[in-house]
Amino acid sequence: MAKEKFDRKKPHLNIGTIGHVDHGKTTLTAAITMRLAQKGYAKSRKYDEIDNAPEERERGITIATQHVEYETDNRHYAHVDCPGHADYIKNMVTGAAQMDGAILVV
Repeated sequence: MAKEKFDRKKPHLNIGTIGHVDHGKTTLTAAITMRLAQKGYAKSRKYDEIDNAPEERERGITIATQHVEYETDNRHYAHVDCPGHADYIKNMVTGAAQMDGAILVV
């Protein structure tokens, strides 16, 4: 399924959630999309839609970076949900390299 074409009428910002394992990064990402979906700014994504790989579901942790998009009145956001487990820190660094800013979840 092809993604919708992004219309660059708003400034674009790449952000992400970073922090230690099990601190709620994916839960926060899902909550952001759900809240903005209520206002028509995003497609609501549940936790298990973001962490959707079988191994992630089995282990209950994020392994690969996941991307969601949403917008507000003023900006379009590409949001990277990064893994926090020490074994997958390389994946987090890869995602962070693309970020303009981050939400540190503690």
